[in-house]
Amino acid sequence: MRTSRGARRRSSVAVVAAALAGTLGAGAAPAQAAPDTQPAATPSGVVATAVHTGVAARPYLGWTSWSMQSSKYPGLNPDGDYSYLTESNVLKQADAMARKLKPYGYEYVNIDAGWWRDFAWKPRFDEYARQTPEPSRFPRGMKAVADDIHAKGLKAGIYLPVGLEKEAYADGAAPIWNAPGCTTADIVYPDLRTTNGWDSAYKLNFADPCAERYIDSQAQMFADWGYDFLKLDGVGPGSFKSGDNYDNVADVAAWQRAIAATGRPIHLELSWSLDIGHAADWQRYSNGWRIDTDVECYCNTLVTWENSVDDRFDDAPAWSRKAGPGGWNDLDSLNVGNGAMDGLTKAERQTYMTLWAISKSPLYTGDDLTRLDEYGLSLLTNREVIAVDQNGGRPARPLTPAGDQQVWGTRNPDGSWTVALFNLADAPAAVTANWASLGFTGKASVRDLWNSKNLGTYQNKLTATLPAHGSRLFTVSPGGAELVTTSYEAEASTNTLSGNASVAGCDACSGGQKVGNLYLGGKVQINGVTAKKAGIYTINVAYVSGDARSVTVYSNDGNGTSLKFPSTGDWGTVETVSVQLALKAGTNTVTFDSADWYAPDIDRIHVPQTP
Repeated sequence: MRTSRGARRRSSVAVVAAALAGTLGAGAAPAQAAPDTQPAATPSGVVATAVHTGVAARPYLGWTSWSMQSSKYPGLNPDGDYSYLTESNVLKQADAMARKLKPYGYEYVNIDAGWWRDFAWKPRFDEYARQTPEPSRFPRGMKAVADDIHAKGLKAGIYLPVGLEKEAYADGAAPIWNAPGCTTADIVYPDLRTTNGWDSAYKLNFADPCAERYIDSQAQMFADWGYDFLKLDGVGPGSFKSGDNYDNVADVAAWQRAIAATGRPIHLELSWSLDIGHAADWQRYSNGWRIDTDVECYCNTLVTWENSVDDRFDDAPAWSRKAGPGGWNDLDSLNVGNGAMDGLTKAERQTYMTLWAISKSPLYTGDDLTRLDEYGLSLLTNREVIAVDQNGGRPARPLTPAGDQQVWGTRNPDGSWTVALFNLADAPAAVTANWASLGFTGKASVRDLWNSKNLGTYQNKLTATLPAHGSRLFTVSPGGAELVTTSYEAEASTNTLSGNASVAGCDACSGGQKVGNLYLGGKVQINGVTAKKAGIYTINVAYVSGDARSVTVYSNDGNGTSLKFPSTGDWGTVETVSVQLALKAGTNTVTFDSADWYAPDIDRIHVPQTP
């Protein structure tokens, strides 16, 4: 169960109610720093996550029921909202997955919210306050469904909201399974404080051991039924809630322990829009975490471009260092297979899957697998694109500022690069990937992954004209030389700082310092930038920014362009984007001007020796 974020997305309060009842651096002494000559920095490595028991070595592939449950598309929910969810429909999708998608790695069939609620959304619980299957939806029970899914060579997933659902409290008198003396009164706080993204549950009080025994009882029930996956929803901090009531880290930790105690490998996925400030907790205790709000539009299609597909371009970069084997960033359902039902153009459908794949997101579609169109099937079964998602490398992030035309990339374990070009504008436009952004120059061989075609050798760059909301995806294999650059520290005493700009410490930065406090007119002018000849240079900017921020960048006395730098995830992580600047032969200046708002902190710039 999820909702949508931002002014452009529909508020989900009604949907949920129906469904569930940087820092600005302080100045330190400026450091002397002469330019040094060295290769430009390139991304490397993957942040390791906690060790998990053979689960989530790669992002999972599968299907989820929620997209069709939540849609107003004609015929999907004939018996009222969310009525799509039935045993019959789930098994039809499982059968279609086994026939059409299983050969490509898709395996999870995930049942979302409502399996314990009737068509009027009234819940059903067993005598131990645990959700129990609603016969009108699942007449044979959840174990029989899991058994049927397993018989097709697939895995079965199930769903719960975090906390003790209010309707399960039973005046505090319900006993807890396999926990003599424990009742529902013992597992929650006496004041019955609420939790989760919808306040639909009472917060569990883990100061009393009975609370953990309740989680143990739920986990054992799912293991006994044979489930391989659990989506725990409404988890905080996040889900647009903050404060102690909505801190569910203890719940997630308890679930990890409970799952381990069952002896059954169960993938634990957290939802939705998790707080990045607790990324270490999500990595430690789970196998995946939603980084954003619902991709579904709750309209007469499954999704729309504007509802939230396009917002992932702003939100995914902050999380790019948080994923790795054992736990992955989850961008939500991938609905690209049904044409009109999806509500997207063909170009948008390809772009949607391209971003998911380069972000190493789980690829789980919410489409009707019995009605995949030819184009949708070709997207979902492109082995080379799936391999990008599954290769175990680091998620891609933008190599250029976050404008209408963007280049994303990541270096692969074999030394090649995955490079994606995106045109997010409403009209066709050309997009160029410069090899200097990747840290090399000269020739590179290029393979078009969507078309499974070698394109030959390209010198220094690759340009493609893309349709509105279009994309291309390539493997770029360097054949030229490593790019040699001259680096200039932002905090060097030879530079000019104005307004509020000041030097601050930064453990991750080159030289241990950066220039921060770039706000409301604060500037840093990097002096003494030399060029052997005039031309347009691809300059790589190392920066720090806990959120996406814009800065006006210009050389010499130019007018400057306001460029949005993607978030680096926090105020202690350095990332790099490339900007195009005209330099004259001889000595130049490069300026970062905050103008009338707040800009990222600047670490240093890398300037190639030639245009």
